[in-house]
Amino acid sequence: MTTSRRFTPYALKLAAVAVATLPVLAAVTPGAAAAPSAQAKAPAGVMNALTCSTDTDGWTGHAHCKNNTNQVRAFRAVVVCGAWPDARGAWKTLHPGGSDVSSARCFGGTGVGSVSWQEG
Repeated sequence: MTTSRRFTPYALKLAAVAVATLPVLAAVTPGAAAAPSAQAKAPAGVMNALTCSTDTDGWTGHAHCKNNTNQVRAFRAVVVCGAWPDARGAWKTLHPGGSDVSSARCFGGTGVGSVSWQEG
């Protein structure tokens, strides 16, 4: 009895893709994949230098931040939108002791899923 071999080229291509992907998957650890790139580049002691709080009305997310350091810092709101591309607010520069708000809006999908901020 003979068996059909028409899927053999596809099976070989699939196997080649799987073998080529394994080194990439092994090199990425879960912690490294989840780290925001801007915070990963920041020097030690600079991350999370601001005191911030967040809120949302369902479609717009706000990050309210205050600079308690003696250096100029910048931040922006990061809004995760459900079933829609995520949004980022405008960068705001805070002088020592200053405070400001950065906002971003979800223009579709299911609205705001979460709000955070990025320092840079």
